[in-house]
Amino acid sequence: MITAIVNFKLPADIDAKKAAELFRGSAPKYRELKGLVRKYYLYDAENRIGGGVYLWKSKADAEAVYTPQWQAYIAERYGTPPEIRYFQTSVVVDNEMAKILAEAA
Repeated sequence: MITAIVNFKLPADIDAKKAAELFRGSAPKYRELKGLVRKYYLYDAENRIGGGVYLWKSKADAEAVYTPQWQAYIAERYGTPPEIRYFQTSVVVDNEMAKILAEAA
């Protein structure tokens, strides 16, 4: 599995309420995306940063979404292009589901 952390600077006029509204509006676009296990939206008021943490089945699945067109959409919507970082994720502890997900080494 792959965790992608996506961050982008937010304009001054986007407060927590407006960010939540924008995030809710985009959430349906991420339903049933091939390979997306989970997405968390992020908002940091102090540093004016928004973004998301995504858990993907593979890096290829993530890269199929983070296209130049998707990056342009983020830049247009929030005012700056996103920064994307990838992390190999071999173990996930899910307390709600009472499961530990682990990839074979």
